[in-house]
Amino acid sequence: MANILYITANPKPEQESFSLRLGRNFIEKVKELSPRDEIVEMDLYQTGIPFIDADVFSGWGKLANGQTLSAEEQKKVDRINELTDQFVEADKYVFVSPMWNLSIPSRLKLYIDTICIAGKTFKYTEEGPVGLLQGKKAVHVHARGGIYSEGLAKEMEFADRYLCTILKFMGISDIQSVIAEGMAANPQEAESIFARALAQVPQAAARFVE
Repeated sequence: MANILYITANPKPEQESFSLRLGRNFIEKVKELSPRDEIVEMDLYQTGIPFIDADVFSGWGKLANGQTLSAEEQKKVDRINELTDQFVEADKYVFVSPMWNLSIPSRLKLYIDTICIAGKTFKYTEEGPVGLLQGKKAVHVHARGGIYSEGLAKEMEFADRYLCTILKFMGISDIQSVIAEGMAANPQEAESIFARALAQVPQAAARFVE
């Protein structure tokens, strides 16, 4: 039995979002293949996530020096610890996001900032940073309106590439991407394009639950 975090970063209703529809299809297939897995769903637009701001830096500095934190500093630092610990304790991760302005939504970046913490998800060594989450799996279920998998536009793809890179930085090496792209560029073919993305789901889900 695995502990899975299903993390979504899209404020739209599920039926109006290609990424959320694709993600729901994926996680339902996972449930079908591995019904004993425990799945925790996190809608990042409904989850309290603190910014790494002056209070947080001040609080971390005080902790390092054995000083007492203010109430606001303690609240934010505790919440970051809670989110990070939850992430570390999970076995597998499903990230669901659209591409916005060539990258990921800001709420997803905000979440990554709270979980990419030295000493918890990675550490510094004499040879450089080392990820601490080895042996875990992740999937990025992703939708983008244009075509970014080929041609000159490939160099402008900073969404899936960034997420996969930061996960590898934290030690997660088994990463898959299930991508639907080109729906806005070819609106008359949007549903057929989406159907082709759905066809990726069974194989990706089977590998995810292995």
